[in-house]
Amino acid sequence: MGDRTLTCRDCGQAFVFTEGEQAFYLERGFSEPQRCQACRAARKQQRNQSDGGYGGGGYSGGGGGGYGAPRQMYAAVCSECGRETEVPFMPRSDKPVYCRECFQNHRPPRQFGGSY
Repeated sequence: MGDRTLTCRDCGQAFVFTEGEQAFYLERGFSEPQRCQACRAARKQQRNQSDGGYGGGGYSGGGGGGYGAPRQMYAAVCSECGRETEVPFMPRSDKPVYCRECFQNHRPPRQFGGSY
């Protein structure tokens, strides 16, 4: 099984369905994606707006830091485990992106103590 190039049903652009993503989809019993990451994110954002911004799960729960507008989230695939996730920044191809669990594994342990 190698990387496959698929065509987005919304924008018509080609996108890569990586070997890691394929394994993840197969493990979970998902069908292969029909849309590129940008179109999936846009579709998810449209769904969240239609339900008042309170559905859809994710880690933010529709919040946005208390400033009124929901935080812009971007669809991504975890560089370590291959799961789909959302991150609060535009992913770049030259930097790894991690889901919440894998990110926690990459953080140095918190140091407690010292003066307050």
